[in-house]
Amino acid sequence: MKTPSIQTPQSPLVTESEEEGVEPVVEERVIFKPNEGPQSVFLAASERQILYGGAAGGGKSFAMLADPVRYFSHPKFSGLLVRRTTEELRDLIRESKTLYDNPTVRGKWSERDKTWTFPSGAQLWMSYLERDDDVLRYQGQAFTWIGFDELTQWPTAYPWNYMYSRLRTTAPDLPLSMRASTNPGGPGHMWVKKMFIDPAPAGKAFWATNIETGEVMIDDDEESEDYGRPLFRRRFIPAALKDNPYLTRDKEYRRTLLSMPEHQRKQLLYGDWDVAEGSAFTEWNRKIHVIEPFDVPNHWIKFRACDYGYGSYSGVLWFAIEPKTDKIIVYRELYVSKVLAIDLADMILDAERYDGLVRYGMLDSSLWHQRGDTGPSLADQMIGRGCRWRPADRSKGSRVAGKNEIHRRLQVDEFTGEPRMQIFDTCVNLIAQLPAIPLDKSNPEDVDTNYAHDHLYDALRYGLRSRPRSSLFDFNPEVSGDEFNPSSRIFGY
Repeated sequence: MKTPSIQTPQSPLVTESEEEGVEPVVEERVIFKPNEGPQSVFLAASERQILYGGAAGGGKSFAMLADPVRYFSHPKFSGLLVRRTTEELRDLIRESKTLYDNPTVRGKWSERDKTWTFPSGAQLWMSYLERDDDVLRYQGQAFTWIGFDELTQWPTAYPWNYMYSRLRTTAPDLPLSMRASTNPGGPGHMWVKKMFIDPAPAGKAFWATNIETGEVMIDDDEESEDYGRPLFRRRFIPAALKDNPYLTRDKEYRRTLLSMPEHQRKQLLYGDWDVAEGSAFTEWNRKIHVIEPFDVPNHWIKFRACDYGYGSYSGVLWFAIEPKTDKIIVYRELYVSKVLAIDLADMILDAERYDGLVRYGMLDSSLWHQRGDTGPSLADQMIGRGCRWRPADRSKGSRVAGKNEIHRRLQVDEFTGEPRMQIFDTCVNLIAQLPAIPLDKSNPEDVDTNYAHDHLYDALRYGLRSRPRSSLFDFNPEVSGDEFNPSSRIFGY
């Protein structure tokens, strides 16, 4: 698709593509022509909720102001564009006047109401949401377009979710949409990342998920004709400094970003969402550690590891070893809550139906404890279903050793030029959680043991620790080397 251009309120957003049956743009009527690339993609996108952002200087604020212009010719358009504080709002209002306050658009600004009004009767309200309670000011209001500029400045998702309930229209030709722009970092970094970054690769539309469970949200109203269907789509469109030709020519701005501390430099210059201050694994790089899935050959050694929890989460990972390089490929994950051990065993075996031989599994050794039960332990219950395990090493020093092995696997091998571990992009929870795990402030050699989302991390270190560093000989189930040697090959313990 060619670059979309924002025209006057007498005509909606159009493209220059005659294949889509759209008239070419009359250049003298164009008030804003976006940069080729992400700005154009953002203005042409149609998903219900879209986040536009990444590196500093990507032209995000102007894109947010330009997006609703296409609807200014519709008399029933009612829009709302918010910033976190009134001080930040002043800057946005000043920028809006360069687009709206001219003879072409003919917008009229009311300082008292903080509202733009256009000849058709369309209105765009510019306001702020400093505290969660401020959303109540919009109770009873209805908007067809809502924009949040610098979304990560809101510490929680509450304002975003509440304002979504304010979207409604009686005009069938007027779509409902929420738009946001932001850089990585800020008090709301993690919830924004969970909502827009983690569920799918950048630029790819996806069904909206619950940020707490990661599950796709569906219509659960049995009386609805859409019962059981996903609710709506989201999309993240990344932007970089290089996408802004004006700032790209400004060498001093780039030098300023380069002078910042490492985590801020990665966030603002490169738009890296996986960087968090105090994170344990600074080697993580989504570009090299995450790969597209492929068919794992059956002759590759495969194994799995699990950290079980009923009240919280159970995390299971599947590993394959590339024979020539000893590279670990994490090719599948299972991340579920409130699932009984025997049911988890069935889910695991079902997932492995077409895997060929999965040589062994590593399981948290505490599951062999009776835990007050009179019957078999949880591990015994799973093994009894045919899902065999060995107890993972939880001896003194094993946590630090496991963390060090993850560091080693994340490093780039000097001979192959590739990392010693890569992860399929379908393992969305592991990809989201691993770079976010914080260091223990009292013991920098370990991660924070109070961090809630460490189940897949524990499964990862269990699995990696089970693989000997030497790859001169492939694993043989008859010879376990210096690893755990089960007394029974049938039951696995």
